[in-house]
Amino acid sequence: MSRIDYFRDPAAPKANSVVPSVTAVVRDDSGRLLVIHKTDNDLWALPGGGHDIGERIADTVVREVEEETGIRVVVDAIVGLYTDPEHVLAYDDGEVRQQFSICFRAHPVGGSLRTSSESKEVRWMAPADLDDLEIHPSMRLRIQHGLDESRREPYIG
Repeated sequence: MSRIDYFRDPAAPKANSVVPSVTAVVRDDSGRLLVIHKTDNDLWALPGGGHDIGERIADTVVREVEEETGIRVVVDAIVGLYTDPEHVLAYDDGEVRQQFSICFRAHPVGGSLRTSSESKEVRWMAPADLDDLEIHPSMRLRIQHGLDESRREPYIG
């Protein structure tokens, strides 16, 4: 399934759903960030995905990161809540989803890099090299917040 991300675009379609989802800022011992090249919108992003009924939200983080990257993680903290109604995701099946994402910090505890049906490439990247990647502005905001070790309170926006 493909999608188009609309961000503060007056021509964006109206949202018809909201699905709680997660993303994860995962750094290795060298400080590199785990990123994926997504298959649905062809952009680079943090790993993550939708929350399933019957899961604790931290379990969603662990499941989604491993599904998309092959890396097993432990959740450490909340980076922020991202619910901007001017960011909608339009899917080719007619769903137009308002962003509702909780971003977490996590650390790797095992596994090895691999792709999935949702990630055509998976990399550990030095934060300084992220400018070379095509990343949606809302994802860049999460990355910026997640890499900022001086932040004491989660972002709410």
